[in-house]
Amino acid sequence: MVKRMTDAGVELIDGLLIPRSCIFLDGRVFLWNASPPPKGGNLSHLTKDMFEMFEVVVPKPELLILGTGPTTLPVPPEIRTYLSSIGVGPIDVMDTWNACSTFNMLAEEGRRVAAALLVGKSDGTWKISPP
Repeated sequence: MVKRMTDAGVELIDGLLIPRSCIFLDGRVFLWNASPPPKGGNLSHLTKDMFEMFEVVVPKPELLILGTGPTTLPVPPEIRTYLSSIGVGPIDVMDTWNACSTFNMLAEEGRRVAAALLVGKSDGTWKISPP
């Protein structure tokens, strides 16, 4: 579970700080080789191979929350299509701060939810903070 977002990354309840993008799935946290977009950018740098781990997950998450950094950005259609084709979804997209809160709430309810969180400062000019 996420305790809070800081400028240094995602802080877990046990105090562990994850300084980069990560995926929360089935009670585990995985480092994710995905960077946030540059300020004012988009998610065109995301590719389906960045989501391949979901091909082997059983059972599939009933909801994938995608935290897109400091602002909500649209997911490329090919990513939505790919995830749907492997049985993951729907995808709920929001800024990373809100994605953490939503993930915590749904996980506490016992839902099969996953969160893919883009974390970090790809161009060094923005910080993640509450809206």
